[in-house]
Amino acid sequence: MTDRREMIAQGVEECKVWTGRYLTGFDDASCTRQPANLPNHVSWSLGHCALTMHRVADKFDGRGIPDGDFIEGSHEGASGRPVRFWIESVAFGSVPTDDAVRFPGLGRASAVYNAACDRLAAAVRGAPDSKLEESTAWGAGQTKLGLLALRMIFHNGDHTGQIVDTRRALNMPLVLK
Repeated sequence: MTDRREMIAQGVEECKVWTGRYLTGFDDASCTRQPANLPNHVSWSLGHCALTMHRVADKFDGRGIPDGDFIEGSHEGASGRPVRFWIESVAFGSVPTDDAVRFPGLGRASAVYNAACDRLAAAVRGAPDSKLEESTAWGAGQTKLGLLALRMIFHNGDHTGQIVDTRRALNMPLVLK
């Protein structure tokens, strides 16, 4: 029988597959298109989910946010498409824009998201069972680390649903028929 850590880790890894399915047809130009009345765009969603997963993984492994994928500070004065996400551009409460200087292209955004899934899965898999029971601050409350890691699967699914809405608004073909 698969233990709880393994189930959570596999669920996080499956997010790469399920989210990736809905990226079909997007490209560097369309990944920052945000149709009217929708909350965000593809690149923002991938960066936001990746940042959130890294923040959870850090609670397990203490390795922080990878500076190869994220950068702090202001994007003001930047030119060209970045290879890293500006943290303030994808953090909770940020407001997405279609400004390509603030977001990596689709391939890089996908790679950052997939790496975050891999890191969180590995952090959960490598933790002792007792770590899953530890209480941690998250948002305005407290939760157990195991439940927080499990919550990331739902969080990724929520934003994948927003990507599906973006596909519909852009009149892209259905992925699942």
